[in-house]
Amino acid sequence: MLTELYIRDFAIIDELRLQLSPGFNALTGETGAGKSIILDAMALVLGERADTTVVRSGCEEAYVEALFTLSSQVQGAVGPLLTEEGLEGDDEDALLLARELRLNGRNICRVNGRAVNLALLREIGERLVDIHGQGEHLSLLRPRSHLPLLDSFAGLEEERAALGREVARLRAVQRELQALRQDERTLAQRMDLLRFQVEEIEAAHLQAGEEEELRAERIRLANVEQLIQHTNASLALLGAVDDDALSATDMLGQVERAVAQLARLDPSQGPLLERLQGLIYQLSDITGELRNYQEQLEFNPGRLDFVEERLELISRLKRKYGDDIAAILARRAAAAAELDSITHSEERIQELEVEEEQYLRRIGQMAQALSEKRQAAAKRLAASVERELGDLRMEQARFDVAFTHRPAADGTYVDAERLAFDESGIDQAEFLVSANPGEALKPLARVASGGETSRLMLALKTVLAGADATPTLIFDEIDQGIGGRVGDVVGRKLWGLTTPARHQVIVVTHLPQLAGYADAHFHVNKRIAGGRTTTIVTSLDSGGRVEELAAMLGTQGESATGGAESILRQVATVKGADNQVIE
Repeated sequence: MLTELYIRDFAIIDELRLQLSPGFNALTGETGAGKSIILDAMALVLGERADTTVVRSGCEEAYVEALFTLSSQVQGAVGPLLTEEGLEGDDEDALLLARELRLNGRNICRVNGRAVNLALLREIGERLVDIHGQGEHLSLLRPRSHLPLLDSFAGLEEERAALGREVARLRAVQRELQALRQDERTLAQRMDLLRFQVEEIEAAHLQAGEEEELRAERIRLANVEQLIQHTNASLALLGAVDDDALSATDMLGQVERAVAQLARLDPSQGPLLERLQGLIYQLSDITGELRNYQEQLEFNPGRLDFVEERLELISRLKRKYGDDIAAILARRAAAAAELDSITHSEERIQELEVEEEQYLRRIGQMAQALSEKRQAAAKRLAASVERELGDLRMEQARFDVAFTHRPAADGTYVDAERLAFDESGIDQAEFLVSANPGEALKPLARVASGGETSRLMLALKTVLAGADATPTLIFDEIDQGIGGRVGDVVGRKLWGLTTPARHQVIVVTHLPQLAGYADAHFHVNKRIAGGRTTTIVTSLDSGGRVEELAAMLGTQGESATGGAESILRQVATVKGADNQVIE
């Protein structure tokens, strides 16, 4: 709901802060006092286009700010959009919209303090407020909202959602079909490329870890002369080359004999002898390994060239297919899988065509059943709306829901036809109204303006109160052409929209019988000081309400006061009785 409205330097409003009730709010006052200007400011902060003429004379900018408290239901409608755009506030229950319009033409829109474009501000505003009398912000005048409202009225949301899920599955099948039905030349070119990639990678016969092994071998082959030299020197010192020279092995043998004598005379040195013998054994192993390594070393320029070429091949494949051999082999597997898919695409196309046909027929059955239920619900809705219009002195008004279906060659099957469809089914629905006898039914957007339109909207809002999720409803000029008796009915219906806590209602009215039902009553007046006109809004207490209602009755003295008090007593009785029923 709208908690607070702040307006500065807008038209004849100098500065105004209006704190509103969550229930029924009435704005009353003399014609020209500024009531409609307040609603114009509200429309501005909701995203309506405006020009610099609304900036108060002598000021540089007009500024409007609206603070909303969001119920869990409204959070579900607005929250995803705020999250998508990164506009979440510190408090998820609160939402602040602001609009600044400068004389130089600069227009700044903000949501929770962050700048947004006008289209986004309007999209958010449409989910929060309906202004009856300002068509741009009236959701019921947008035909795209009619089918969801009808489904909600009829309790068909789950069936609609089930149909939507089925359509989503069909779309996935159709997307795959479309991909497989690409231009034959494109597919042929793709197959040639994939086949080349697979053959090129397979021809390389790559092995995991091969590159590392080749790099190590290249180092050995490039330095083979030095490796042979160092190996021979090592073996010579170990005694494995020249039998005449005293080697490390010979010297260790001498040491072993001496330590053996030592251990014989002093057994405590036996462990030392064992360690020495182990060392001699290890030295013998080292000598054997060096001899084997020596036998492998040879100067082989041909092998070096082969290794270099192999590494260059791997490097070239890495540039084309991946960072390492594992990535290259993965690319080969992916290309082979895609090639297999394309090769067998004709079979897959046939499978998908059968699946598509099954979905189209199943969707047609579901959509037809849903359409029949909608048409039955539309009759109930029309009867309910016409009853409400009768209460509002529009006894001759007629209401209907027009359903249209569009043929489509690729549509779903309904009886002997093929009809266009989407996630909501085959129906396009629009609310039609004839406000006066002899007039043809017309779309809501083309009905008469002013109070007649507002009463039509009130009738619809009353019937669709449970289905319409727009939290705040604003009615302007709803009392045009009606008297006090009907005003009482209108007031009761407006108050009924707020119970039990379904909508917040804000009404601009000249009828005391209607204003009497308000939970919060504001008097709008203009004051002239220093040659400037300023709009003033006063929140009325019980005494102030009696005075205002008396003034609205157009009489004076005790009779006027008595009439005002009578209105309030009657309202209290009605509210009390209705609350007992609700409880």
